[in-house]
Amino acid sequence: MAKPSWQTIKQVVYERANGCCEYCSTAEINIGQTLHIEHIVLDTGDKLENLCLACPNCNVSKAAATTAVDPETNVTVQLFHPRHQSWADHFAWSEDFSEIFGLTPVGRATISRLKMNRPRIVLARQRWVQAGYHPVVQKS
Repeated sequence: MAKPSWQTIKQVVYERANGCCEYCSTAEINIGQTLHIEHIVLDTGDKLENLCLACPNCNVSKAAATTAVDPETNVTVQLFHPRHQSWADHFAWSEDFSEIFGLTPVGRATISRLKMNRPRIVLARQRWVQAGYHPVVQKS
């Protein structure tokens, strides 16, 4: 069986994520920038189970990290893993959908490490909500 092309892999990852960052749910169509194919764990290859779609902010902020400190408990925990964990188990939206809250140590550490509530992204989310573009309904 032939190995799929990188273009095919990118398309599968993009469609699986519905065109949204699998960490912060930012939609590519809202930011006007191409989302990145992110290696969840570096140096483990291009297998689909190790790839996710990430916005530039989450991808650059995560870098090669797989752990971070939970700001509430000061304990180092694994970062959220989009292939093995459910977003809704670790995160929730604020009432106005502009901020993401961590429900677990994993969620809080991931929000902190990936800087998911930077003031500029919170403001952008508020604007997207007002325009009716956020949150994007994710596939179940």
